[in-house]
Amino acid sequence: MGKLLGKVAVITGGTAGIGLAVAKLFVAEGAYVFITGRRQRELDDAVREIGDNVCGIQGDVANLVDLDRLYKTVEARGRVDIIVANAGLGEFVPLEAVTEEHFDKIFNINVKGALFTVQKALPLLNDGGSIILIGSVASAKGTPAFAVYGASKAAVRNFVRGWTVELQDRHIRSNVLSPGPIATPLSAAAPQDKIAEMTSTIPMGRLGEPEEVAKAALFLASDDSSFITGIELFVDGGRAQI
Repeated sequence: MGKLLGKVAVITGGTAGIGLAVAKLFVAEGAYVFITGRRQRELDDAVREIGDNVCGIQGDVANLVDLDRLYKTVEARGRVDIIVANAGLGEFVPLEAVTEEHFDKIFNINVKGALFTVQKALPLLNDGGSIILIGSVASAKGTPAFAVYGASKAAVRNFVRGWTVELQDRHIRSNVLSPGPIATPLSAAAPQDKIAEMTSTIPMGRLGEPEEVAKAALFLASDDSSFITGIELFVDGGRAQI
């Protein structure tokens, strides 16, 4: 029997990388998933790849109108058990080159997007549900030219600290899942010297795979973690632990 049999999950940024891997695993474990993505073609491709028990909804998590439209679609089906706020963006920009545009872009998607993805889900989220925010090892490990991204993920970490207390009467668990460098389309598009530099600091000596992060997400989404809330679970090959 699947660990998420009969559950409904919303996964933002579900068209590639970690989000797609999480969606595939959740469906394999019995869940019905709603995934979002900004580009319709990539969203359609992801829905076809996942197969059954999936609905793709185009939208940008930084746009509150898009989030309202997402949850109207979700509400037509019923309630929600799991929220995975995965949509995110990272760019390498040295301190002296940081612009207001860069700052706003990173924080609008990574922080504002995560906040309102969860807030707007609350009326539909079942008591005893699970909120999973995708953080990053960058919140705890300094990386040159990556400080704005790291700061955005540190904000995400603190959301969970507050929500763990705020939602305790509803028995809703909130946790952060923080990957290290993972082999995704985003990392493939990043400067490869930066990726090599980060990989050299991973005790396991390699990038992680999206499927490895998805397995940790399944743990936090399922009853296997029924007494776990407020934590930051690192899936980082040890990078932030040394």
